[in-house]
Amino acid sequence: MTSSPTPLDVAVASRSELGQRRSNEDNVRICRAGDRWVAIVADGAGGHRGGAEASRRAVDALEAALCADGTHFDADALTAGVLAAHADVFAAAQRNVHGAARMHSTVVVLWIDLQSASALWSHVGDSRLYRVRDGVAVLLTSDDSVVQRMVDAGLMSTEQAVVHPQKNQLLAALGIEDDVEPHTASAALRDGDAFLLCSDGWWDALDAQSIAEDLVRGDSPDDWLDAMQQRIASRGAPRQDNFSAVALWLRESDATRPMAID
Repeated sequence: MTSSPTPLDVAVASRSELGQRRSNEDNVRICRAGDRWVAIVADGAGGHRGGAEASRRAVDALEAALCADGTHFDADALTAGVLAAHADVFAAAQRNVHGAARMHSTVVVLWIDLQSASALWSHVGDSRLYRVRDGVAVLLTSDDSVVQRMVDAGLMSTEQAVVHPQKNQLLAALGIEDDVEPHTASAALRDGDAFLLCSDGWWDALDAQSIAEDLVRGDSPDDWLDAMQQRIASRGAPRQDNFSAVALWLRESDATRPMAID
């Protein structure tokens, strides 16, 4: 008889820091429903208190959609959840909540099903999802930004995009008047996979290599986030944005840590 594969466990940690801003307009959320985990990072913007309201509404709507009993685990359900978050933020903006008629939010969401060893993710805006596998960090999302479209069109290199003054100019976000098209994708999970969801205030100070290197500096997702946060702090950016992240490690139930970099 063929033995059953060892089930995977999840270890998770999160951060949401003020930076050099007066208020934190980011929101993070982690929820679990049986063998399924949902991690969300949202980065809001708008008038007085509008950004915080927008990001809170985004994570609330996604938690309600994805962590409810009986929710079917598939790409359509995830896309529908992101669209429901968009509708909720837009409706609140139309009601002019807190005087923020133009409030909006980016979002990135990771949905994991341990039973099928599968991951789904979706995003709108420039909050990102990275995966570290076999010591290599890969960006799984593509920013909805002017600069990223220029890179895609071959008008600018990735290196030029990093320092471009308009790199944070968005083409899509939850709550805007136009329709949005969530970018939803899927992949099989492997023992040792590590995922990082983060707002632009977090990833702006990092590159894929440093994200992968910091993974092996400790023995927990908290240690991984601590190492990356130290890099952000060491940069000493005078106008540091809010910076937020969720880190998840996938490992076999009897494993102690994800695969190290060779």
